[in-house]
Amino acid sequence: MQKFFLDEDIEKKTLDEKSGRKVLAHTRDLMACHLWFDKGAVGTPHTHPHTQIAYIISGQFEFTVSGETHTVGAGDSVLIPSGELHGTVCLEKGELIDIFTPEREDFLG
Repeated sequence: MQKFFLDEDIEKKTLDEKSGRKVLAHTRDLMACHLWFDKGAVGTPHTHPHTQIAYIISGQFEFTVSGETHTVGAGDSVLIPSGELHGTVCLEKGELIDIFTPEREDFLG
């Protein structure tokens, strides 16, 4: 099992003109991702079977989880239970860490 994931070895993936992602350390049971967004970027509402936690490093985001909307900023976290509809709008350029269990196989390769 890989134990060290060095930033210089991790591929940076552009998601669209306003956002990108790096898959950080991960196993089949757990995954961490670093994401960055320009102001106005949208995380389109979606669902997945993974439980997710988003930790906001910087910026400001409007998250909606199962119809409940809150504005969050640096130091805040959002818990997204498995299967719940969620999305975000970046209100101020920022970065966040997403943690998933189990890993998002669709993010690999």
